[in-house]
Amino acid sequence: MDGKPGDPDGLEVAARELERGGVSLVVGTALDFAGVIRSKAVPTRRLRSFAETGMGASPSWVVFCVDNGIAFTPAIGVVGDLRLRLDVRALRVIGDGMAWAPTSYHEQDGTRSALCARGRLIGVERRAVGAGLAALMGVELEFTIVAPDGSRLDQGAWAAYGMRSVVARRAFLVDLARTLEDAGVGAEQIHAEYGTDQFEVSLAPLPPVAMADTAILARVLIGLVADRHGVAVSFSPLPFAGGSGNGMHLHLSLARDGHNLFATGSGPYGITAEGGAAIAGVLDALPALLPVYAGSVVSSLRLKPGSWSGAAACWGLENREAALRFLAATSGNPHGANIELKIVDPSANLYLAAIGLLGSALDGIERALPLPAEVSGDPAQTAESARLRLGAEPSAALDRLASSPWPRRCSGRTSSPAPSLSVAMSSRRSATSTPRPSPMLSGSLGAESAPLSSSPRPSAHKESFR
Repeated sequence: MDGKPGDPDGLEVAARELERGGVSLVVGTALDFAGVIRSKAVPTRRLRSFAETGMGASPSWVVFCVDNGIAFTPAIGVVGDLRLRLDVRALRVIGDGMAWAPTSYHEQDGTRSALCARGRLIGVERRAVGAGLAALMGVELEFTIVAPDGSRLDQGAWAAYGMRSVVARRAFLVDLARTLEDAGVGAEQIHAEYGTDQFEVSLAPLPPVAMADTAILARVLIGLVADRHGVAVSFSPLPFAGGSGNGMHLHLSLARDGHNLFATGSGPYGITAEGGAAIAGVLDALPALLPVYAGSVVSSLRLKPGSWSGAAACWGLENREAALRFLAATSGNPHGANIELKIVDPSANLYLAAIGLLGSALDGIERALPLPAEVSGDPAQTAESARLRLGAEPSAALDRLASSPWPRRCSGRTSSPAPSLSVAMSSRRSATSTPRPSPMLSGSLGAESAPLSSSPRPSAHKESFR
């Protein structure tokens, strides 16, 4: 922002320009550890206050569960206050009289909170830069259109990836494409998915923090467009029993001095020694970090062989059953060689998931791990299928994470794991325990919610990830 005397950072000018453009409300979002987007908003004239002082948020914000229960810990209870500070560098006008930007958690003294996953990802991104590496990450967002109350829509036959499905939802999709473009979100592709009323939006690769910020904005915009059309959207890993699951696949490319580590070497498909080490690091950490990538109470129901969810801890060229799909540098891959982590779903805190993927890749490079053998076919049909199968049962996965050194390695810490990850573990464990009464449990989570149900009506438990 261009500053002027009396307004060196240009915030006052920016606020006036927003108001002249019809923006009345500035919304700042924070992604909790259940994958739900929380928010605070101010009138446009208070832009500076939101950016410099921040808006108050109880520490309980970071221990909310998907059903609005609160997973209090010995360190996080009813006392205390954090400040949500708006990152005005990422400010976007999103329509309907609103502007949006991501926020970071800060303490009252202005320092960034140790509970801020976004801040932790900033640190891991700097760690990559310090190692001489340029990291780019992309994301594929899958979602299901549902009725406003979260139930299935009453629609005729669905054509997986079909033109008929696009035609049936053309008004929604055209509005979505226009809204994403107007907000500066680089949608690469929008298409109908396998499941009924399921769609995917693929976003352009960006540096890690910008990728996560933009993906969260895209989720907000998808929900905004859905509301305009009298429907809702579910980002649940499995909205309906027996149906298709929603993924949030993460892509990663790494380059040193302009040379792609996955394309400029002498290994398989051009993988360099460092690229192979990065793949090895990701796979080595995968069993422990499963609750970070796919830790909701229904995530394990999505991670099944034969569902293309990547339920096997292996890698392979264009192998959609492998947890890590390798995309080679070909004329059909304009962004160059990269790896795709398929197990991630929208219940993840995307900042933490990016820390896990990038951090474990960096750790593999630092330890010079050898590239594991490729699995070129269906992992479930190999002699090692039992060994490769990811153990996704929630409680056991959380136990593995708690006893693993990977949380420290991925965040670059040498002692205890990052507080943000410890808090995420507590909210995950609370959600997998016996259901408990909540002082803030609402009967309906509105457009964010969709049930895990085999019937056309919502079940009592709702999974909500917008």
